[in-house]
Amino acid sequence: MADIYPVILSGGSGTRLWPLSRGLYPKQFIDFGGETLFGETLERVRALKDTAAPLVICNQTHRFLAASIMQGKGMPPGADADKKGGQAKLILEPVGRNTAPAIAVAAFAALEADKNPVLLVLPSDHKIQPQERFAACVAKAVQAARRGRLVTFGVVPDRPATGYGYIIQGKSEGEAHLIEKFVEKPDEQKAQDLLAKGNCLWNSGMFVFEAAAYLQELERLSPEIYKTSLAAWNSRKTDLDFIRLDEQAFAAIPADSIDYAVMEHTQKASVVPFDAGWHDLGAWESFHEIAPCDAQGNSSVGDVELVDSQNSYVYAASRLVAGIGLKDMLVVESPDAVLVMPQGRGQDVKKLLDALKAKRRSEVDTHLKVYRPWGSYETLVLGPRFQVKRIIVKPGAALSLQLHHHRAEHWVVVNGTAQVTVGEKSVLLCENQSVYIPLGDKHRLFNPGQIDLELIEIQSGTYLGEDDIVRFEDVYGR
Repeated sequence: MADIYPVILSGGSGTRLWPLSRGLYPKQFIDFGGETLFGETLERVRALKDTAAPLVICNQTHRFLAASIMQGKGMPPGADADKKGGQAKLILEPVGRNTAPAIAVAAFAALEADKNPVLLVLPSDHKIQPQERFAACVAKAVQAARRGRLVTFGVVPDRPATGYGYIIQGKSEGEAHLIEKFVEKPDEQKAQDLLAKGNCLWNSGMFVFEAAAYLQELERLSPEIYKTSLAAWNSRKTDLDFIRLDEQAFAAIPADSIDYAVMEHTQKASVVPFDAGWHDLGAWESFHEIAPCDAQGNSSVGDVELVDSQNSYVYAASRLVAGIGLKDMLVVESPDAVLVMPQGRGQDVKKLLDALKAKRRSEVDTHLKVYRPWGSYETLVLGPRFQVKRIIVKPGAALSLQLHHHRAEHWVVVNGTAQVTVGEKSVLLCENQSVYIPLGDKHRLFNPGQIDLELIEIQSGTYLGEDDIVRFEDVYGR
């Protein structure tokens, strides 16, 4: 399978998993218990034999999150798109345009590295077990793809789920089946009727096809998406180890999914039944489905105490969460927000976020702890005209050379060593030492040590927003 190019789609925002998943830190990068979903996906493709390094499609806002996890998995991204099977590629979308354009860009990239590559397209938010069944399904799909078929994986259903689209499979064609019909997410009764027929599968969103075959059908069925996707790829630039798509060119692409743009209209669509442990973790109900439950059907994560409760899921991220008399409820606690809703209402989280966006609530996009390529910062206290943050800087990392027009800062080193530049002066600070940065002074923070630098930052001023930053130099190209 040396000509198989895994394509990992990681551009989603995971809004239905709020308050843990947010705009700047979506679900695929969150550690839900020892591993991220994005990291699991990387491991899944690594376990396949003789595949090329993955092509990752990621929103540019999340590039350093993705790159850090790839680095940790021994798959550091590189901008050399022409070397077959070499470094993993991290392709940045300036805006989301759905899956059809994202896969087209990946196909163009693979064709520059290989004459006839097969793409294995995987979302980055699935849980799949066991690996052996996944590998066997991939092998069957590749055989069909080599005959010119556009293959999707159809999960064998175990219940009348209403959160997935369905595929009605037709006659057998070797290792795959023809697709008779795609069905939109059904209501409860229609889901039961589909399950009773016995020839339906859940639409998994995983695909296998030759890059050239997909592009040929995309050009025939959705010519505008093909044309504008090609223009965006041809206007790409390299930025550090990233491949950055031109913002204006990419934004001009019509947004559409691969299902609507190609799969529901092509005569080349096939499906391989996939009978394994598969979960699309798109809503909090799905976490309850995969979690071990007690005798009352409750499952919990973190510091949780339940009394007289049934069939409920409670996630506690930062403190004790106690419940009495809960029935069919979902409760998710984060340091700055708590979500409470009945089971079955997970799709409505988007409505809640729309309401929060209308009120310009920062909780839609950011956590109290925000990750940066150099480390992280966490808001500890926020009041009128002052803010206290905890800042962590990785060894060898540096913040940009910057200034603020509306705030002054005071830094106190808690652990490690800080090299601080303020104006024309540079000073080395150790534990319990501090420095003052006046409003309007250029400054920079660097960690020259071998351990994380931890410091407390006290801000004071008339405006404390993150957009009050003027950068002069930045090793991360921001």
